[in-house]
Amino acid sequence: MKTFVVGDIHGRCAQLHNLLGMLPRDESTDKLVFLGDLIDRGPDVPGCVEHILNLCKSNPEQVLCLRGNHEQMLLDFLDDASTIWMTTATGGDQTFRQYTETPLRLNTDADFAAARDLIAKKIPAGQIEFLRQLPLYHEDDFALYVHAGLEQGKHPRESSPQALLWTRDMDFYKSYRGKPCVFGHTPTPFLPLRGRLGRHGIYVFHSSIGIDTGYNLHSPLTCLSLPDFTLYQTFADGRTATRRITNRIPETLKAMQRKAATKLDGQDLQD
Repeated sequence: MKTFVVGDIHGRCAQLHNLLGMLPRDESTDKLVFLGDLIDRGPDVPGCVEHILNLCKSNPEQVLCLRGNHEQMLLDFLDDASTIWMTTATGGDQTFRQYTETPLRLNTDADFAAARDLIAKKIPAGQIEFLRQLPLYHEDDFALYVHAGLEQGKHPRESSPQALLWTRDMDFYKSYRGKPCVFGHTPTPFLPLRGRLGRHGIYVFHSSIGIDTGYNLHSPLTCLSLPDFTLYQTFADGRTATRRITNRIPETLKAMQRKAATKLDGQDLQD
């Protein structure tokens, strides 16, 4: 049994399909976890949301998606709780345009209200319901999985939604030593240099594992499999890459790898 964890997708539907096609995943036993931020910035947000919704729906025991801060911003906008999703930096204008086939124009308070009404009508109700029920964390034998990070010394169930969705805590990146925690949210080029593995690599330092490898045209979409620590990546130009990571693996995962290897060796002897 393995867990395949996919970092922030941000509307890159073609890369997503290529990535999922690479994975040597047994759909009956292996878990597939998406770390959130399906929406904004990329060229096909509706396609990403619909595809992951269908994956979760068709195999709910083995496929799950976490909520990212971009999904939260969209939901807050729909609920008239915040307008931060409408700022250009979020890429929400791309999501708005793709669902409504209308460019986003905001000059007055009335424009915000009209935009809210329009996007609420254009996003399929099933997709909105799906985004609303996304959990904030997941845990299995191998690791904890969150979108952004943990509050210091706390399990995800004790951490605030704000931390799980938004935190960029340098102390977590540099000093966390608990159960391995896989997170996205902060692109790895912006994480501390000491833990970065290669130019487009993931981040591994002690027990914190960052797999958001960016969202521009040159950035790969990344999946990490546990406990074997194999990295799968797809690029916008169709290139793919697979890499087995052998250094900086958290000790708890090394123990699982040794146990799995011993089990396989025993099976080989019986065969």
